[in-house]
Amino acid sequence: MTTASLLMVDADAVPDADLPRWREWLAPGEQARCQRFARAQRLRQFVIGRVLARMALGQVLNVPARAVVLEEQVAGAPLLAAPAPAAKGFEGGFSISHSGRWVACAVSAHTRLGLDIELLDASRDLDALAAQAFDAQEIARWQALPAAQRVDGFYRSWSEKEARFKLGAEGHCVAIAHDELSVVVCSARRLDEAPRIELVTLT
Repeated sequence: MTTASLLMVDADAVPDADLPRWREWLAPGEQARCQRFARAQRLRQFVIGRVLARMALGQVLNVPARAVVLEEQVAGAPLLAAPAPAAKGFEGGFSISHSGRWVACAVSAHTRLGLDIELLDASRDLDALAAQAFDAQEIARWQALPAAQRVDGFYRSWSEKEARFKLGAEGHCVAIAHDELSVVVCSARRLDEAPRIELVTLT
């Protein structure tokens, strides 16, 4: 079966006093990136996202989360550096996303993934955002939706576009229900079932 897992953390629930301990999990390249964040929220999202990725990959690879080493890329998502994917028969991928207080990571042993989560914020100027993010056909499809579906429809389209970009291919996309978020996972190979959100508490 081609499956994926989806872990999610409420970053606001992680005490400030615990963040230095979680930063110890990060490799030197990740530590260097931490120094460049000007906003505390962005630093928190980054650290929690990298810890969550290690937890998700540890589950799939059957190794302790702290044994997972991620390698920074100049532009793009991090790579799994250890354990060696080939040695574990790992042919899949992982993807990290964050929005507001939520941080999420999708992982699969079978296929590459792209994940995007977006807060459902009806107060934003969706018309202006659509003009920036969507092409003419995408705008037309969105504007054709009934008014009651416009907010959900906008964020679903946005999330799918972002998840496809992270995947780097057309792929197969699935939306996962959440009260506060638009959540879309795209995969190079079609998933046999949609992943369920697993809420994780960092303790």
